[in-house]
Amino acid sequence: MKSDQDLYKQLRDLPKERLWSEEVVRFDAASPRDRMDRVAVIRAVGMIFGRFGTEEEKRTVRAWLISLLGDPQEKIRRYAAAALPKIGAGEEGEERMLALLRTTGEEREQRHIGRALEKVGGAATLALAGEGILPSLTEQKVMAGLARREKPAAIDLNASLPLEGTLLHLRCRRGLENFVKSEAAEKLRPHEGFRIGAVRPGCVTIQAEREFALAALYRLRCFATVGFHLGTIPDDNNPAWAESLASLIASPLARDLMKSATEGVPRYRLDFTERGHQRGAIRRVVERAYELEPENLNDSRQAPWSVDVISTARGEKGSRGYSVELRPRLYPDPRLAYRQEDIPAASHPPLAACMVRLAGPEPTHAQEVVWDPFCGSGLELVERGLLGGVKALHGTDLDPKAVDVARANIMAAKLSGVQSTFTACDFREALKPGNRTGIAPGSVTLMITNPPLGRRVRVKDMQGLFADLYQAASLALKPGGRLVFANPLRTGPSDPSLKLEYRQGIDMGGFDCRLEMYRKQGER
Repeated sequence: MKSDQDLYKQLRDLPKERLWSEEVVRFDAASPRDRMDRVAVIRAVGMIFGRFGTEEEKRTVRAWLISLLGDPQEKIRRYAAAALPKIGAGEEGEERMLALLRTTGEEREQRHIGRALEKVGGAATLALAGEGILPSLTEQKVMAGLARREKPAAIDLNASLPLEGTLLHLRCRRGLENFVKSEAAEKLRPHEGFRIGAVRPGCVTIQAEREFALAALYRLRCFATVGFHLGTIPDDNNPAWAESLASLIASPLARDLMKSATEGVPRYRLDFTERGHQRGAIRRVVERAYELEPENLNDSRQAPWSVDVISTARGEKGSRGYSVELRPRLYPDPRLAYRQEDIPAASHPPLAACMVRLAGPEPTHAQEVVWDPFCGSGLELVERGLLGGVKALHGTDLDPKAVDVARANIMAAKLSGVQSTFTACDFREALKPGNRTGIAPGSVTLMITNPPLGRRVRVKDMQGLFADLYQAASLALKPGGRLVFANPLRTGPSDPSLKLEYRQGIDMGGFDCRLEMYRKQGER
């Protein structure tokens, strides 16, 4: 006989009409033993009709699943309870699951019904909290679900945060820390109460010495995420690990942060950023955190906050600790309001901001003419335009879709007084006589680009591509002009007029690359 999983995989590929008219009929007419062998039918029906069923079909399926909650076989009841949230349990389904929760003596069944109620439970489910029947984790999830449905929570960037002495971690890709630090030192003014602290790979620490609003931090464009440091915990081999983490989540600092900066009921999700899937550990920790502080609700769906557990350096004896940080989840990022659309191989926005910071602006080129040969969605061009002092922006890309997206993003950025031209073409054609790009040899003051690196977009001849890029820069740049780009190769230009001024290894999301800047030599 096929296992439940094998049978489920077979059944989920059937048309929903056949699944209902043949397999459900067969299941209902089977002997108790055969029903147990074919219990995967329930799971398949929940999945298929939850995704593709009409409202009338869902009502019919819902009634069938509710009837199965009265089956004498515990496994069938359990499968029905798990399938109901996919269809929508409704008030009747919730009431029947609550009745079953009161009467069942099966611990496993109680656990599975509790998990189903976490997804669909409402006021009736919460009424059980005082009876000692409802698991505390289920109670927490139901409260979070009710809050989410009544009023979706959001981060208030302008809320005052009375958090004197709090440490903040500005996180970025490894190799970009100095850009984050220099921008923070420039824009977070001393009278605002910020002090720049330690710099570690991928992280710049800032201390808030007086109250502030998140909007002050989001003036910075080079960091990827910001996290409020709640504390550190030992390695998960330490018996105190779960209790330590729960205590930090339930701490007054976490509570006050979420209450001060959240419109609606504060909710968080727990994210182990470097340890993979941790469902069991998450359930233990958030249940204990709720016992310690019921105001801090865990919710994996649309939560405005994330508690990130991030590995730190190993200690003297080789043990690893973890930094616990409370991170605002802002989607969309307020710094990227211009981004109307994206493409699969687009640049990472903070990397684009760091590249622009490396490039300038420079007094010798007060009115920049900027060209991105591989413009993608146009992020480097937008970031440079936002910095000011730009006369013209040119973008070229082989993909017409990318050109359309870049053009839309530039328009949405509303760069006053800046001419922009986007052309779907090979960058090698951009400087030839009669080209449609408007780019003339010796007219460009800045070439800035994140070229194809051979990972997400296949490149037949990487060496040749970058040799042609250097050649295009030699021809397009004015004397004193700069070429800023991410280089995956250990090669440089053959033209001696391009002089290297900066090189730094950076993490490009799982592989290393080099951020480089060359300057065109000659009379200015």
